[in-house]
Amino acid sequence: MASLRITRFLTNLLNSSSFPKSQNPFPTTLFSLRPFTSHAPNDPHSQSLNIDLSNEESKRRLFNRLLYRSKQRGFLELDLVLGKWVEDNIHSLDENRIRALVHVLDLENPDLWQWISGQEQPPESISTNPVFTAVREGVMKNLESHSAPETRATPGQPWVRGWDDIKKFRGGPITGNQ
Repeated sequence: MASLRITRFLTNLLNSSSFPKSQNPFPTTLFSLRPFTSHAPNDPHSQSLNIDLSNEESKRRLFNRLLYRSKQRGFLELDLVLGKWVEDNIHSLDENRIRALVHVLDLENPDLWQWISGQEQPPESISTNPVFTAVREGVMKNLESHSAPETRATPGQPWVRGWDDIKKFRGGPITGNQ
């Protein structure tokens, strides 16, 4: 995950000897570069999945962090789908479902989109995730109600077809961006 690598780089840079502690522009008390992720349990720079729902302030911070991660993935389709689902369901999730959500948010964007949209079958560990299942069911329900089957790609095939796919000459191959 690129953001994790950038975070580690910045943390290592700030903790290195190139910044004497007196000149560190980001004191650790004011600025903390720690990703919230389900993997890398032995990584000293990542927060573990210590989910604290005991008070309103920690709940608010956790929900805001998860909502931000779901809406700002950098993959528009996933930003819309995951962001809307998390926004609608975050307050009804228990601790185990929050862990499942974090696991889904840790997945790579292209893979996650192909699994959610039905282009590919997800691995068993992902398909049994309750959050993934709920998001995928919502996407499939929307597809069934808003698009005709003939406009969609067959399962296992990509959705994107070239916008400039044309035949250059009669009987010739289709050329374009695919």
